[in-house]
Amino acid sequence: MGALRTRREQWIEEGLRALAAGGVDAVRVEALAKALGVTKGGFYGYFADRDALLTQMLDTWERESIDDVIERVEREGGNPRDKVRLAGQLTFSSDRLLPIDLAIREWARRDRTVADRLRRVDNKRMQLARDAISTFCADPDEVEARALLAFCTAIGSHFLAADHPGHTRAPVIARAADIILDVPHGHPGAESLTGSQAPGPGHAGNAAGS
Repeated sequence: MGALRTRREQWIEEGLRALAAGGVDAVRVEALAKALGVTKGGFYGYFADRDALLTQMLDTWERESIDDVIERVEREGGNPRDKVRLAGQLTFSSDRLLPIDLAIREWARRDRTVADRLRRVDNKRMQLARDAISTFCADPDEVEARALLAFCTAIGSHFLAADHPGHTRAPVIARAADIILDVPHGHPGAESLTGSQAPGPGHAGNAAGS
């Protein structure tokens, strides 16, 4: 979220911070007021009740997760594979969105309205992946499978406790993304499991693991 301009935005931002840190039960008006250094009564000048705040928190998360991500991906450009990678990095590798996203997934397990919102956001994310992957993959069944694998890798890696002997998680995920996006090992721009990129044309030396 950019520079905060209004007190309403500050309440929403503090609510998202509490949600990410402690789940929806941590989003309490009294605690938020204390964190903001204001009285509890000030809350009701901006929100009818706690549920109204929660709704606006979800609105903010959805906007940042979809609209803001798309805007940045399009602004930075690149080929479709680069766009898929950047969208995933912005959503699932960011200190901002990732903790909120994971907290909302937990919240959705016990709130049907939140589950419906999460499904809508995930459907939009899946469609973005489909659109990008379909530019280099003509088989619609394979497009769907690749989009699912990309999504499962991005989300599931945060719940997986397994080790990768001889490797760290980040380059393994990067190489998995290359496989999903059909980037051959050793291709310029492909990730090796050492975390280095394969050399482009004219680059001296060989990338480790190529």
